[in-house]
Amino acid sequence: MAWTRYQLFLAGLMLVTGSINTLSAKWADNFVAQGCGGSKEHSFQHPFLQAVGMFLGEFSCLAAFFLLRCRAARHPDASVDPQQPFNPLLFLPPALCDMTGTSIMYVALNMTSASSFQMLRGAVIIFTGLFSVAFLGRRLALSQWLGILATIAGLVVVGLADLLSKHDDQHKLSEVITGDLLIIMAQIIVSIQMVLEEKFVYRHNVHPLRAVGTEGLFGFVILSLLLVPMYYIPAGSFSGNPRGTLEDTLDAFCQVGRQPLIALALLGNISSIAFFNFAGISVTKELSATTRMVLDSLRTIVIWALSLALGWEAFHPLQILGFLILLMGTALYNGLHRPLLTRLARGRPPAEEGEHERLLGGSRTPINDAS
Repeated sequence: MAWTRYQLFLAGLMLVTGSINTLSAKWADNFVAQGCGGSKEHSFQHPFLQAVGMFLGEFSCLAAFFLLRCRAARHPDASVDPQQPFNPLLFLPPALCDMTGTSIMYVALNMTSASSFQMLRGAVIIFTGLFSVAFLGRRLALSQWLGILATIAGLVVVGLADLLSKHDDQHKLSEVITGDLLIIMAQIIVSIQMVLEEKFVYRHNVHPLRAVGTEGLFGFVILSLLLVPMYYIPAGSFSGNPRGTLEDTLDAFCQVGRQPLIALALLGNISSIAFFNFAGISVTKELSATTRMVLDSLRTIVIWALSLALGWEAFHPLQILGFLILLMGTALYNGLHRPLLTRLARGRPPAEEGEHERLLGGSRTPINDAS
């Protein structure tokens, strides 16, 4: 069936904004500028401040939800209003997981390449599958176990590509290894978030935009407050600011003042996460969850290609193999091989029943899917 112009627009919006989200964050990391008090030039490494911006973008999804609700007042739409009342504090535990996982991933993005960052986030399948068995009482099909094994193999190949690639002063081998491990560790926290959402939140049939916006509100408020003690906590080698603390927000603002393009990168990151969440939810609703997964895979290719074109990283052929194995693992885990087998067996296009169901037990990919 041919796509409508609106569906094409949604697919393009998801692909473009999803790519901008990761690339803008990496672009900001690559800037070098003076900080406060005439300090020497140094890289813009402020992951926790960037995470605050990401949550601000998620928080803006609440505005989209209320706009839809106003529209539904004139044209009733049962998908906008929850079917039963719920306590907003239900979103606090997932928001804390989102806040922790996002912050860790922004730290890791300072240490490794944008393409590896995007690929290694595929590890979320492994932990989500295991946690769904342990805490949700699910039984995984054979294809899902094979998908988990394929994902593990893909992660190993991508990790080897990082080890064998050339490393410059910005990304030393030790930092790349640390960054890769932090990304995988963050996926454990993201998986816990998704299990919590599935177990406690989605049974209330909360509209996805409202869920994203509420978690963004909690994350924005809590992490903004945490920036104050982070200004004084020493972080040693993990610190990217002259004072050697966990986060130096004042230094970040001074760098933005001296290099206005950093503000453009941050604005791109904030706005893209809001549009990406909206587009992702809409693609799942208007098209299918399969389409959303395919677009997310294309996003990895776009990020990889642009990173190579901009000279942000060096090409290694093992990354191609690793990406293909990760793609196969994701397809197996989400049952995307079944339509192909049905087509081959029956000789006709398969029905798309169940295509609009959530992937990995969640209606969205956290961060930026975020995963």
